[in-house]
Amino acid sequence: MGMTDLGMILGGLVFLLAGAEMLVRGASRLAALAGISPLVIGLTVVAYGTGAPELAVSLRAGLHGNSDIAVANVVGSNIFNVLFILGVCAAVTPLRVRRQLVRLDVPIMIAVSILLLAIASDGRLGRGSGGVLLAGLAAYTAWSIRQDRRARSDACHDLDTPIAMPGAQTVKPGGMTRQVLMAGVGLLLLVLGSHWLVDGTVAMARFMGVSDIIIGLTLIAAGTSLPEVATSVVAAYRGERDLAIGNAVGSNIFNILGIIGISALASPGGLKVAPSLLNFDMLVMVVAAVACLPVFFTGYSINRWEGWLFVGAYAAYTAYLLLRATEHDALPVFSTTMVYFVLPLLALTLAALGAQKLRKR
Repeated sequence: MGMTDLGMILGGLVFLLAGAEMLVRGASRLAALAGISPLVIGLTVVAYGTGAPELAVSLRAGLHGNSDIAVANVVGSNIFNVLFILGVCAAVTPLRVRRQLVRLDVPIMIAVSILLLAIASDGRLGRGSGGVLLAGLAAYTAWSIRQDRRARSDACHDLDTPIAMPGAQTVKPGGMTRQVLMAGVGLLLLVLGSHWLVDGTVAMARFMGVSDIIIGLTLIAAGTSLPEVATSVVAAYRGERDLAIGNAVGSNIFNILGIIGISALASPGGLKVAPSLLNFDMLVMVVAAVACLPVFFTGYSINRWEGWLFVGAYAAYTAYLLLRATEHDALPVFSTTMVYFVLPLLALTLAALGAQKLRKR
């Protein structure tokens, strides 16, 4: 690892931050101009845009026959999006959660996570599976936009008056082209920044002798998810909380339906799924998705301490991966502690939280 790799890592971080700021500004103003809610913009346009680095990495890996990185990148990114990104955003500022997200989009995220685990259970994701996933993505996108427009139309009819989008009064209709350019440049900076960052971190991992699966689950997953990190944190800080949460949830849906779908279709012979991914990491992905429901539903919000709880869970998962990769002597003790103490305590905490908030309601 030389100075060039370090320079790519630092330059990638700078481009990610600048790109996130431009993308959030452009996307939130486009939402006002197009009459689409920031939540749907976050669930679709921003989520799919910030998912471009994951798509590039997984597609390239699949075409070159490296299925481990292609699949591990998506699985690791989805775990990262829920536990780390939502956790950090809530730590920055408590997040209010839309009922639509809790009742519709989070259950869809859970359903597609379970679907991926089911269709990959034989250790392979063929072109037929890829086609099914892509069809699901098209249906979800069309449904999200239709539902949003219907909800706004019903609200306007009930009130017999137009409903202004947040921030619409600050955006001139003639600024559509400018906002598209701003969002486009921001997305370009995000993709370029993540590319530099991933190349630099992979070079560092190769130098340290880390396996492809661990690289995909950690460094590449976190690196390609940094556009989501930057976009969601900046959006939360700027008060665009629907955009922040919608970006994370929408990215998870896009990662499974879009990235795995395209990679499985384009890769010769489809994608092979390693047993370690099936037996552990995909299960963690499903559990992380399910864990959103009690936190979101009970109070339609994520408090700061709940955010730190998610971040702590991600830190424990990463520690397990590193111990597993190095076959460290502490792995059996750590695994036993996680299975018999930490995870049950986390489940009890979430259950108690849910019961308490439901009683208040």
